[in-house]
Amino acid sequence: MTNNATYDVIVVGGSNAGLQAAMTLARALRKVLVIDSGKPCNRSTPHSHNFLTRDGATPQEILIIGREQLLLYPTVTLLNATVTKADGVDHKFTVHTDDGGIYHAKKLLFATGINDQLPDIPGFKDCWGITAIHCPYCHGYEVKQQPTGILSKGNDAYDLAKLISNWTDQLTVFSNGPLELEADKIELLHRKNISIVTENVSELIHNKGHLSELICANGDTYRINAIYSRSPFSQHCELPEHFGCQLTETGLIQVDQFGKTSVDGIYAAGDNSSPLRSVANAVAMGAVSAAFINRELIGEEF
Repeated sequence: MTNNATYDVIVVGGSNAGLQAAMTLARALRKVLVIDSGKPCNRSTPHSHNFLTRDGATPQEILIIGREQLLLYPTVTLLNATVTKADGVDHKFTVHTDDGGIYHAKKLLFATGINDQLPDIPGFKDCWGITAIHCPYCHGYEVKQQPTGILSKGNDAYDLAKLISNWTDQLTVFSNGPLELEADKIELLHRKNISIVTENVSELIHNKGHLSELICANGDTYRINAIYSRSPFSQHCELPEHFGCQLTETGLIQVDQFGKTSVDGIYAAGDNSSPLRSVANAVAMGAVSAAFINRELIGEEF
């Protein structure tokens, strides 16, 4: 590909949100560069669910199909690289990559995902995305009516237990220390036959990511086949913050309903800007943000 080339839009991140955005822009006859480092947020997940026509496919299969279809559009270029630097202003953005490339664009779209900061519990990382999960809409059906844990405390534990009770009545909240929850909510959890364990969690026992037991520091053992956790996270890419894009209180990139950030010419889509972490939502956000990038370009050019 040509170094120092200029594009209508550079999409940073080539997973579901980024590829869909690029396809929408390509169908609007836009010259698009997609730069991807090959580290999608769901890379540890064996199967993707709740995405029409691809229910049960692996995340990699979905991306392979997406790339193949996207490359049928002559105005799209895919680049396997990592963006190391980006600067400029609306209509005059410059992006640098780790292979020495320098590229220019009128608009930027960040579809860069997030980094989960997983709890330091032996076995948890091995189970993440398999039976240590974050989303019942993505994974809940596969572990329905099975012994299930909630690894959380405070109101987050209460809200998550309330939600997951739709999928199973065999629920235990593991707060990994003090529960930090109001007495009336604790009473309601007990009335719903949701157990509460405040002992520290010492290990998850599993077979290739498939949970069988949870062991506490006092030696107590609990049979569970899945555990839900809303882990803290950080942005996978710090460049939006470098540009001055505002973040929400929870650390997501703040966008309007069309994916526009607080900085002119910069958009965001996918897990980096939405708490609804799913392939379907990422694709939807990619399509919407791209449509409004194109609308903005038309308004500026007309």
